[in-house]
Amino acid sequence: MSEMVRQDNIERSQEIYPLVALKNVVAFPHNRHTLAIAREKSIRAIEEAMMHPDHLLIAATQRSVDIDDPQPKDLYTIATLAEVVKMHRQQDGSLQVLIRGIQRVQVDDFPDLEPFLHVAVTPLQEKGATGPQADAFVRHAISLFERYAQLSRRFSVDDINSIVALKTVGRLSDTLATYIVSNTDQQQDLLETLDPLERLEKICVLIGNEIEILELETTIRSRVRSQVDRTQKEFYLREQLRAIQEELGMDTNSEVEELRARLKEKNLPPEAATKVRKEIDRLERLSPQSAEVGVIRSYIDWVLALPWNERTQESFDIERTRQILDNDHYGLEPIKERIIEFLAVRQLRQRLAREGGLPANESQGQVLCFIGPPGVGKTSLGQSIAKALGRKFARISLGGVHDEAEIRGHRRTYVGALPGRIIQSMKTVGVHNPVFLLDEVDKLSAEYRGDPSAALLEVLDPQQNSTFTDHYLELPFDLSEVFFICTGNIKYQIPRPLLDRMDVIELPGYMLEEKIHIGQRYLLPRVLHDHGLSAEQLRVPQTVMQHIITDYTREAGVRNLERQLAAICRKVARRVLEKPGTRVRLTTHNLEQYLGMPRFAMTPLARKPRVGAAMGMAVTENGGILLPVEVVTMVGKGDLLVTGQLGDVMRESAIAALSYIRTRAKELQIDPNFQDGTDLHIHLPENAIPKDGPSAGITIATALISALTGRPVRSDIAMTGEITLLGNVLGIGGLKEKVLAAQQAQINHVIVPAENKKDLAEIPAKIRQKVQFTLVESMDQVVDIALLPPSSLQESVSEKGQAESPLAAARKEERLSSLRENKYRKSQEDEEHEGFIVPPERPSQDIYPRAKPGKQEHD
Repeated sequence: MSEMVRQDNIERSQEIYPLVALKNVVAFPHNRHTLAIAREKSIRAIEEAMMHPDHLLIAATQRSVDIDDPQPKDLYTIATLAEVVKMHRQQDGSLQVLIRGIQRVQVDDFPDLEPFLHVAVTPLQEKGATGPQADAFVRHAISLFERYAQLSRRFSVDDINSIVALKTVGRLSDTLATYIVSNTDQQQDLLETLDPLERLEKICVLIGNEIEILELETTIRSRVRSQVDRTQKEFYLREQLRAIQEELGMDTNSEVEELRARLKEKNLPPEAATKVRKEIDRLERLSPQSAEVGVIRSYIDWVLALPWNERTQESFDIERTRQILDNDHYGLEPIKERIIEFLAVRQLRQRLAREGGLPANESQGQVLCFIGPPGVGKTSLGQSIAKALGRKFARISLGGVHDEAEIRGHRRTYVGALPGRIIQSMKTVGVHNPVFLLDEVDKLSAEYRGDPSAALLEVLDPQQNSTFTDHYLELPFDLSEVFFICTGNIKYQIPRPLLDRMDVIELPGYMLEEKIHIGQRYLLPRVLHDHGLSAEQLRVPQTVMQHIITDYTREAGVRNLERQLAAICRKVARRVLEKPGTRVRLTTHNLEQYLGMPRFAMTPLARKPRVGAAMGMAVTENGGILLPVEVVTMVGKGDLLVTGQLGDVMRESAIAALSYIRTRAKELQIDPNFQDGTDLHIHLPENAIPKDGPSAGITIATALISALTGRPVRSDIAMTGEITLLGNVLGIGGLKEKVLAAQQAQINHVIVPAENKKDLAEIPAKIRQKVQFTLVESMDQVVDIALLPPSSLQESVSEKGQAESPLAAARKEERLSSLRENKYRKSQEDEEHEGFIVPPERPSQDIYPRAKPGKQEHD
């Protein structure tokens, strides 16, 4: 085809050509490109171009390489008019095509999309580039290319000569873009740059960046080569040294021989011994500089350090166990008996297993689990059991563990891999039969890295733990002789499959008398020793200990009590250093000098009947608490507002209570249409504390009835129970903890569901003597007991049902307080003698008057 005909064809405006979409390739004018065409539309477009005498087509680049059937929006609008120089059909039907770019074009329209893309284009004319500036750009670009070719070493001599021979700015820039630039986005940007000088300037910048990278790679390659040469030289010299040592009869592999000797002495199980022997052989064959040496050596050390056969001799004696438990813990008599019974059964199962009457993996029985609020002695009970059995003790904290690898370990393929906590603790104790305390088992959490509670199933299940496999060891390790003890605060937060493998023992909170004895006999001597004080330097009488417990702590356990005693000891220690020989005796008067103002009031509750205010009881992970409920009525449209950060269950209890009241409006003497013009607001104080559960149902119902009828609620009563729509009172849980909280707040009358009558036996006898329990089956009984008549709003009912005005009750309380203060003033003659500071003590019977059995005190 003559040059004149081709030029005429190019200069035609709005010509229609077949289009070939390119992936990762940009065709430039004046350059040849080899294309592998496999898509059906592209093959048809090339065949269409070959049917015309000029063999012209449009080569356009796709915006994304992930699109197999590109549409007009998926293509760049600046493309290249190209001529098909050669076409070769492959055996698989694809085409091998050689095209030559002719001119930049602007894609204006797509008149036809099938069977391939047809496009209407307009030729784009480049600007001319001549003169000194153009010559300078050409020289600079050629010099950069020569430097680049020298560093990259991927251009032939013919390619370099052909590029250096180019003197036109446009052709040089397009050629360099084809040979050097590999990024498709950068190539397309160069194609769309019509000014040749600007295009060549961009290419010079890209070549300069590539030259810097190549120079850096050359430097790094040279440095690596020198290090490799040095390593090879060291290896050669080391091999020579080994040969010399062998000729001299010296020990050339003492480390490997030492490991083999340890393996022989360890007497591992056959599978473990075979595995370790292979790893030692691998270690011997590896070069000391190999990165695998440290991993293999660490693995061998872990396996050899584990107690595969070492164990302590267990001894169990009931009397000795009871003595250890009594010495370590005050009270908890039912718990101690339960532990002794559990250990006795376990001992008999082990004896039966030794005689062959029971499989060995079932000799341990169930896992012991202590459930109770913080500070009641769950961990120390585990330590006492280990002491009683003569076994070693290890504590594993599971609080917040959310990765299964914490239990099973990481595989050795990971950098810094280690065994799980179980195997690590076995290495620490060094025996095969320790006592493991899995603390805070109810705080486990699952996420995308696995469920650690599921991994614990294998650890605690006696049918599986004899072949427990850690991911790091990849060997079965026998855990059947480990005595596992679990602890937690809330039983229902433990996963059900895990809980089924446990024998749960619930620990209640301590009573006031128990806390006083614990503080005097256990906590105070330990805190004095920790702070370097003696019993003569600080004396804390029983009455003062009682004040510390009631005025500065509010908990089911004794952990905060220990903190308060530590705070006192710190101040006393400073005084002892400032004035040697000082001895301090705490009293109720100088206690505030050491602990500040009391944090909790002894009787924080309202001491007179109030309309719309009822006292409930609840259980938290810290023990039992009182749960006041307040209800007010307002003129409105019948809305029900519930506040106090309540959960869904408690909100539903409030709705159920309101529905019950509406069905019983006539019997309760309430307007049946009260909701038409009345808004109800139910509030549970302490908004920052989440509250949920059904046991506040009768409390909410009582407060609602009181607010709607104007009948005050007795202030000396606390209640708990779930309510139904028909007014039935259903049973609840945690009765013991709730009653302890009520008794500590000096509430000596509680209303409980009749279904919980069986739970009264768990409450200590001292509490049962002080507290009156009223068992109810329906809400009508609760109303009759808890609500006063409307005329009694200005009266409070005394113990025997006789009316007593609030004014008289207030004057009575004022007289009692005056008598107490007179006793204090009479004894307030502080004097220093024998080095003691001795303010008078407040009599305990005046501070905490005991209620007689079967009798309540009301203000």
